[in-house]
Amino acid sequence: MALLAGAMTVPSAQAAEPEGSTDTTAPRHCALDTRTGTEKCFSTFTEAVETASGGRIDDAPASARKAAKDSGFQAEAKSLGANRTAAAEGDIIQGTFFDDSQFGGDSLTVYGEALCEKDGWVDFQHDLEDGWKNRISSVQPWGDCWIWLYPEPNLGGDRDGPFKENTGDIGSLMNDRTQSIGFS
Repeated sequence: MALLAGAMTVPSAQAAEPEGSTDTTAPRHCALDTRTGTEKCFSTFTEAVETASGGRIDDAPASARKAAKDSGFQAEAKSLGANRTAAAEGDIIQGTFFDDSQFGGDSLTVYGEALCEKDGWVDFQHDLEDGWKNRISSVQPWGDCWIWLYPEPNLGGDRDGPFKENTGDIGSLMNDRTQSIGFS
């Protein structure tokens, strides 16, 4: 892992197979640790959030779509970022990305070691693995992060954002075109 000009890069990891799921048509919910590049996939959004939060949120709705509208879950997830002591311990959810619009389909919850700073710079970056490239249609920012989407690896090309709130449709510029993500 290297820290360059305020941006963190992480090693690439291949997408993991869902644990305990034999239904290949059901949505797959993955949690990606930016510190290690390790991605673990689950059959429910609840399991992915529990992993990404270091076990501090173990009652998220099973559906990401329901979670996007659940004010109790939203408050609980936001409180993780507001608690600087918990944030110092790591496992801060920085964003969740969805295969379909309106928070549907497969999801990728990205977590790392710290909250984002509002200093005008990209604090963390992630190049999507092949299995996630050109798939993102909706996003949820977490951990005081704003999300920037890029059509090329290493934050290359025209960017779209910042996405500061839950966005059920990211629009035509980056829909199914994202290859790297900046968190600021």
